[in-house]
Amino acid sequence: MSRGTRKTRNEVIWLAQARRAGRGRLPPRKPKGPSVAMLVIGGVLMGAGLGWFGPDLAQRFQSSWREVASPVAGDKLSARFGFCHVGGGADCVVDGDTFWFRGEKIRVMDIDAPETHGPRCAQEAALGARATQRLQQLMNAGPFSLESGDRETDRYGRALRVVTRGGQSIGEMLVAEGLAREWDGARHPWC
Repeated sequence: MSRGTRKTRNEVIWLAQARRAGRGRLPPRKPKGPSVAMLVIGGVLMGAGLGWFGPDLAQRFQSSWREVASPVAGDKLSARFGFCHVGGGADCVVDGDTFWFRGEKIRVMDIDAPETHGPRCAQEAALGARATQRLQQLMNAGPFSLESGDRETDRYGRALRVVTRGGQSIGEMLVAEGLAREWDGARHPWC
């Protein structure tokens, strides 16, 4: 059709007609598999779901909760705690006063920590993040005990426990470090 690099008038007309008729060009490429954006969105939603509903929902119904529910003589419990909001596994810290252990969501009974989910100001968010990190460090520092109090659960269904190591309350450690307050039965603003 062509002589060298220049096209004749007939070749130009034929190519123009072929293009208008839909011939002479390749069909549009169809993407194969999910797009990168969809994978990122899916990952974010999964991470948010773990933080909200708790990790490994099936483990919630295992019988190991009985060991957690009653006071334990000595510090015999241990786990490697991650952060729930980034897929921390079955044992993970939700915020400065709540964590998952062996499929059960536990609220540290004797403290109130700043909110990380729906903080009312930047100061509360920053302090809540520090309290969350510190609770994770304390939970990973060695064996601990969970002790029941006068109430088994709070209004959200979380098990209420005093967390101790060597007879000292981990909640009191957070209070002493300025990362939480003693729980007096009511929420008080952090802002």
